[in-house]
Amino acid sequence: MATNIKGPAIFLAQFASDEAPFNSLASIVKWAASLGYKGIQIPTWDARLFDLEKAAGSKEYCDEVKGICADAGVEITELSTHLQGQLVAVHPAYDKQFDAFAPAEFHDNPKARQQWAVQQMEFAAKASRNLGLDVSVSFTGGLAFPFLYPWPQRPDGLIDEAFTELARRWKPILDVYEDHGVDVGYEIHPGEDVFDGVTFEMFLEKLDGHKRCTINYDPSHFLLQQLDYLAFIDIYHERISAYHVKDAEFNPNGRQGVYSGYQGWTERAGRFRSLGDGHVDFSGIFSKLAQYNYDSWAVLEWECCLKHPEQGAAEGAPFIADHIIRVTEKAFDDFAGGSTDRQQVRRMLGL
Repeated sequence: MATNIKGPAIFLAQFASDEAPFNSLASIVKWAASLGYKGIQIPTWDARLFDLEKAAGSKEYCDEVKGICADAGVEITELSTHLQGQLVAVHPAYDKQFDAFAPAEFHDNPKARQQWAVQQMEFAAKASRNLGLDVSVSFTGGLAFPFLYPWPQRPDGLIDEAFTELARRWKPILDVYEDHGVDVGYEIHPGEDVFDGVTFEMFLEKLDGHKRCTINYDPSHFLLQQLDYLAFIDIYHERISAYHVKDAEFNPNGRQGVYSGYQGWTERAGRFRSLGDGHVDFSGIFSKLAQYNYDSWAVLEWECCLKHPEQGAAEGAPFIADHIIRVTEKAFDDFAGGSTDRQQVRRMLGL
């Protein structure tokens, strides 16, 4: 049966602020709908928009949230726990930077911060089910990422131990998601231990192929690594449960390449861009996803070092809408065909 990608939708994280209409769920979803979006992805850490703990314990609150969205003409696509997922596994080198992802009472206390993150992840499983959602999106966190480059030489067993520990932390969380019938779509992203196809396979193997371990596909991170993001869909399409539509460009020169020389975003060879301004082949991506019957949402994640977010959001909805393929239910050459039966087929084969 032919399936169609849903959308356009928008991830609200980069737009939420203390200024109207971005400071409450009711007003921001109306703004999104006015631009042509049909779905919204909710950042669960932003109390201006959503109360995660309340949603985990109250179906009534979740019905209220769904009603606010329905009144504006949009649906909830997924709950995002990117920041909380990041804190499930943090190498000490990043403790200070990632403390900002947790409430102040957990700063300078990595153990308490991790426990808070695990509880948040479990809340999101329950809240997703209360909202009638089958997929959420997150990060894996990372323990091995500081050792990304193989110099100085890594001791044997270092990476294996890191992935063993990463899976040990995530397995009970994923079991909670299994209990509630919800997938975790991990955004495969530098800074996480799971940043490409090989590392996803390593993680999945340590999880014994856990069915709730899936992928939030975002081609921008693959382009900046110079990974074949179309072939990635061929390989991993059965695990792709969510899709961030985000553009990027890669302009290497005689002074910098993939690593970009510690430069800020505007000076890097690899930069995130608004939809249509970068190098990502979205026609190819939407075609691949349609080929493999991806039937979930196409969600704009706006991140651009040049363009204003409101302009990026306004351009994003029609861009996604124009790329969504209405999948055909018949073959293009059906007009030239005729009815056949087994005897006729056998005669054609000389049998």
